[in-house]
Amino acid sequence: MKIRRVSKVVKGGRNLSFSAMMVVGDYNGRVGAALGKAASVPDAVRKGRQNAERAMQQIVVRDGTIPHDVSAKFGSAKVLLLPAAPGTGVIAGGGVRAVIEAAGIQDVLSKTFGGNNPVNTVRATLKALSMLRDPEAERARRLGLDRIHKPEVAPTEETPQESPENVAEADTEDESEKSNDEDETDSPSEASTEESTETESDESESSQ
Repeated sequence: MKIRRVSKVVKGGRNLSFSAMMVVGDYNGRVGAALGKAASVPDAVRKGRQNAERAMQQIVVRDGTIPHDVSAKFGSAKVLLLPAAPGTGVIAGGGVRAVIEAAGIQDVLSKTFGGNNPVNTVRATLKALSMLRDPEAERARRLGLDRIHKPEVAPTEETPQESPENVAEADTEDESEKSNDEDETDSPSEASTEESTETESDESESSQ
């Protein structure tokens, strides 16, 4: 987007190099910008493109324009972005236009204030785009309605899991019931033995 020749004064003289401000985007809501420096122009452009691709960020685009007006300041440059009606086009220039077009925004109004440094203008535009929010999603977040669009699922009845203590108690109860049953089964036999002894005694008395 912008290539500049810069020099650094050192003890032996001046070191000349180039800096390139690059803007990249997928024209579908993702855009990034970065600065690349090298001793030659191709290397500076390559570094700037790589850095810009790493710095890409997602912005909110609604119906080809921005959802609301936003402004941001970086250094001495200030950028104001306003939503526009369909068919308006991109009313911007310089670094603002490059960023807007790379992001895929088709209709927008813009105004720059302060300095005209393209690097600061690009930074301010990216800062403004990063401040965009979806009104409906923001309203739902503030009201605590994050799950408003999620379908309601009927709660399923889960069978309670028995703890080891409950299982041990159940086992002791089963053992006690078994012991009671055994006692009940033993009692009729004892009664029968008693009856047999009584009948034997009666027979012995009758024989006498």
